[in-house]
Amino acid sequence: MAGEVELAGILCALLLQGEAEVRHPYVAAGERRHVIVDCETNTHVVEVGFDNKRSSFDSLHQALFAAELTGKLPMVVVIDTDGIEEAQQFQIESVSRRVGVSYLTVTENFLLRWRMTAPFRADHAVPLFGF
Repeated sequence: MAGEVELAGILCALLLQGEAEVRHPYVAAGERRHVIVDCETNTHVVEVGFDNKRSSFDSLHQALFAAELTGKLPMVVVIDTDGIEEAQQFQIESVSRRVGVSYLTVTENFLLRWRMTAPFRADHAVPLFGF
């Protein structure tokens, strides 16, 4: 299985035509802090999580906070590693839709195949999702 950073990078660069790992500063309690967005496009801040990881719940929070900082639209992408919609994935999708956050699921295998075939599409680069 590929790691989250690698898969998020493939998703961001090859599918969303965005910039990975974008840092955004803010001030809280008089201290400078920052958040790092998994992927940022011209219109969206995108957080990536895995389907069967409880830590993926944070993706929704992070997307909403990054949207607040940037004025862009929030999006959550869950990478499906096993083809089964587990409780975490179901909850993230349900809550995302409830609060109006764009939600997408892609499979790990799709991302890896997309990366392997990227050179064949290089002359015809068109963003898959139009962000």
